[in-house]
Amino acid sequence: MAGHGAEEHPHGADRLCGAGDRVYSRAVRRGRVARRDAEPVPCLLELALLHPDPDDMDWLVPTSPQEVMTRLLRGLYDEVSASRHRMGSAVAAFEWYAGLGGPAPAPLAGEGAAIRVLDGPARIQAALDEATEACTTEVLTVQPGGIRREHELSEGLHRALALRGRGVRMRDLYNHVARHGQGLLNYLELMGDAVEARTLDEVVDRLILFDRTVAFIPANSDRTMALELRHPALTAYLVTVFERLWRLAVPLTAALPDPRVEGVSHREQAIAALLAEGHQDAVIAERLGISVRTCRTHIARLSETLGAASRTQLGVRIAQVGLDVPFSGAAVSVPSGAGGPAGPGSPGVPGQESPSGR
Repeated sequence: MAGHGAEEHPHGADRLCGAGDRVYSRAVRRGRVARRDAEPVPCLLELALLHPDPDDMDWLVPTSPQEVMTRLLRGLYDEVSASRHRMGSAVAAFEWYAGLGGPAPAPLAGEGAAIRVLDGPARIQAALDEATEACTTEVLTVQPGGIRREHELSEGLHRALALRGRGVRMRDLYNHVARHGQGLLNYLELMGDAVEARTLDEVVDRLILFDRTVAFIPANSDRTMALELRHPALTAYLVTVFERLWRLAVPLTAALPDPRVEGVSHREQAIAALLAEGHQDAVIAERLGISVRTCRTHIARLSETLGAASRTQLGVRIAQVGLDVPFSGAAVSVPSGAGGPAGPGSPGVPGQESPSGR
């Protein structure tokens, strides 16, 4: 029965079939639905959207939409975390092989190298300038760190305006803390509907994608080297990572979702989840784009709110109140064809740094 249902309804809880949508909606409105009415849609039982009523086995009751959403978000977060780990492994491998030396294979006629190591800020910026000039459709960027400094947002304004003039759309992902920078808000207002920005508690390392054909990522920890990627499989993979983060992110113009626990701020909630994973203060600060001092201030406030007298007790209290699970806010639907451009940035343009961070 389960296998039959899975074949006829190959979907997840985030995209129900028409019949499943009608039956689940009726169950949510009425509080339950007759078992016979759900027989044509076994997917609802397989996805745990309906379960037997313990008081009357002829009826099925719905799992609350809030619980379903939390389950979906947790699954998406796990997928993104796995993607981040694979990206880190790939960069480490490329850096290792690049350091082995030896003659590089000649590129195919008419094609650039699929993977090119850019050593030094000058070479990185030159490659970014070249990709910017060739860009015709969209720029996707991930910008980790905190509030964008004024000089970062203004030094490449002419490039951003040139991209906008060519009809290029831009999308940018930032840490939530970037919302507090007036410079970024001014830049977005200037660029109008050519750009769109969203934020997350934490994002992957810096990433810049031009027209889904060329990508730039850091190649070492101090960001003095970068990788230029033109292999279709690699760029497609990075686009997938970006789109999944984009779905989880909150538009810059929207308010952040309410925290789970009264008295605990959204940022403290993010810190609690990272503390539960065993990270040190410096690591948490870097991942959230804040200073270590600010991070420790939030930890102290979190301890006071949860009534914890020590770090060990704080960890216990975090688990007890359910703050040990990362929460990325409400998922935002991506319109059809949303690989479509939108969002601030292009290397060296306001709101965006190169992979070297320079």
